[in-house]
Amino acid sequence: MPRFVSYKNLFLLVLLVGISLMVMRFTQVGRDQLTPLEAAVKDALGPVQGIFMKIGQTFHNGVESVVSLGRLEDENKKLQEQVDLLKGQLYLQEELKQENQRLRSLLQYHEQYQQNFNTTAAMVIGRDPENWFGIITLNKGQKDGIVKNMPVVTPSGLAGRIIAVSRNTSQVMLITDPRSGVGAMIQETRIPGVLEGITAGSGGARLIHVPKDTQLSNGQVVVTSGMGGTFPKGIPIGRIVDVSNEPTGLFKTATVNPFSDLHRLEEVLIITTVYNPDLLPPTEGD
Repeated sequence: MPRFVSYKNLFLLVLLVGISLMVMRFTQVGRDQLTPLEAAVKDALGPVQGIFMKIGQTFHNGVESVVSLGRLEDENKKLQEQVDLLKGQLYLQEELKQENQRLRSLLQYHEQYQQNFNTTAAMVIGRDPENWFGIITLNKGQKDGIVKNMPVVTPSGLAGRIIAVSRNTSQVMLITDPRSGVGAMIQETRIPGVLEGITAGSGGARLIHVPKDTQLSNGQVVVTSGMGGTFPKGIPIGRIVDVSNEPTGLFKTATVNPFSDLHRLEEVLIITTVYNPDLLPPTEGD
C-alpha cells in the first residue's frame, strides 16, 4: 500500500510539471495570439475591469481635486495678503502725498508773507474733548518760543490764537469758539466790527456790532482790522453768507464762513513776530 501511494504522488508531480510547462509555453510573452481560455477569460472580465477603472479614475480625480482645492486656497490666501499689502502701500502713498501738499502750502505762505511776519509750523495733536471744535492742542510750546496770544493761521486764513502754553505744547482757541473775539472789518468798505464764534460745533462765526446803516451783503470778505493788538491787520478771515438785524435794532450781524477748514486742521502756522503791522498781507483771492 505505501508503494502505491508513492507511485501515485510521483505521477501527480509529473502531471503538474507537465501542465506548468504547457501553460508557460502557451502564455509566454511575445505570442501572436491568446489561447482560447485566455481570450474567454479576458472577454468575460473586460466589462468588470472597465467599471473598476472608472471607479479608480473617479477616486483619483476626487483626491486630486481635494488636494488642488487646498493648494488653491493657500495660493488665494497669499494673493490676498499681497493685495492687502499693496493697498496699504497705496494708502500710505496717498497720505504722504496729501501731507506733502499741505506742508508745501505752509512753506509757500511763510515765504510769501516773510516780509510781514515770522512764522513757526506746528502740528495739531489733540482737541479738547469738552469743546471739540473750539480748542486744539499743538506740538510746539515754550521751548519753541511760543507765548500766549500769538495768532495762528493757515494758508487759507485766520484760525485762532494761543491761549495756554507748556514747555512742549500749546493750546489754541479757534475763531469759531463763542469765547473768541477778533477785531475785524469788511475788506471792501473798511467798516469795522467784532468777530465771535457762534458755537464750537457749528464751524461758523459772526460779525457783530456793525452799524445798522452799513451796506452788508453776501459774498463780502472779512479780514482782521488790527484793533486790539493781538492779530496783525489784513489777515483773511472768511466770507459773509447771511445778514440780519440785531434785536436792539441798532446794529447788524453778519454770519461769516471761515476760509480755513477748522474742522480738519492738521498743520498750522504760529505768527511769532510781526515786522510791519501797517503792511497788509495778500488777502483771499490775491
